Amino acid sequence: MKILKRFLAILAMVTMFAGTSLAAEYNWTFQTSGAAGDDVYRFLQEWAGWVGEESKGRIQIQVLPADAVVKYTETLDAVGANIIQGDFTDPSYFAGKDPAFSLIGNMVGAWSHPNQLFDMMENGGGAEIFDKLLNTYNVKLLGVAATGVEAFVSKIPIRKVEDFKGVKLRAPQGMVNNVFTAVGATPVNLPGSEVYTSLEKGVIDASDYTVFATNQAQGMNTIARFPIYPGFHSMPTMQVTMNLEVWNSLPDDLKNIMKKNVNRFAGYMVEEHEKLDIKAVEEAKSKGIEVVTWPEEEIAKFREIAKSQWPKWSKSPVAKEWAAAVAAYWKSKE
Repeated sequence: MKILKRFLAILAMVTMFAGTSLAAEYNWTFQTSGAAGDDVYRFLQEWAGWVGEESKGRIQIQVLPADAVVKYTETLDAVGANIIQGDFTDPSYFAGKDPAFSLIGNMVGAWSHPNQLFDMMENGGGAEIFDKLLNTYNVKLLGVAATGVEAFVSKIPIRKVEDFKGVKLRAPQGMVNNVFTAVGATPVNLPGSEVYTSLEKGVIDASDYTVFATNQAQGMNTIARFPIYPGFHSMPTMQVTMNLEVWNSLPDDLKNIMKKNVNRFAGYMVEEHEKLDIKAVEEAKSKGIEVVTWPEEEIAKFREIAKSQWPKWSKSPVAKEWAAAVAAYWKSKE
């Protein structure tokens, strides 16, 4: 009898969810580039719930982890072909299609907080430029998000731009490598898996890595006791997109719900990661780690040097348009 009751309960549950899905006007699959256990994946599940609730069940979205339907490098084409209806991913994965994707994915030295990117997207022409690029692939931009600006791991105190001179630091190939070379550092190309041991053995003095909370959790700050926080050099962008034809078919009220909740998701993700960072900074300080904070004038100097490198990576019309828009945005803030 107990087994029968349990079976009937499970059957009722499955029927309920199946009924909800079938009753929805729109059933979509969105794929992210993150793993199922990531914080971002959890946040995206919440986002899908917000959309379902606000649309009163008219939209049902299934969020899947990286490679669930297509490879993480193939989601742009998959969204355009309506194999999946949307993605949450780093635009840099599509740099082979247009170098503008690389610049939008990580405009090195441009941002010291996600809100600056969001402001430029809304008020500096960024959304229009990015949307125009995506439209050529039959994809619609819903918005962008970011986990936050990456902190910097260092065994030596780096308090200003000139302190980078001669510092051996890990930086991946690409624009970030060029920018650090331009400030006088000696970049070393190492995979992320070798950063800890390379710091420990003195192969490098510092490293471009990730956000402060992750650095702290992985023990980076224990061996490199002069981390720079808040960060200013690197902030990967996450695009939130969907199939353009599906978007165009939506009534205005559902379009508004989608846009509104993408913006809500972007703000929520920033807030949650800042909480994790603040907690990690407190933990680090309690262990005698000196958290170095740069003054605004030094961040501005670093940005000016980074700007000198942006044109070298502006190798397409859209890339040039994006770089010019970012430079104009900062000019307007002077």
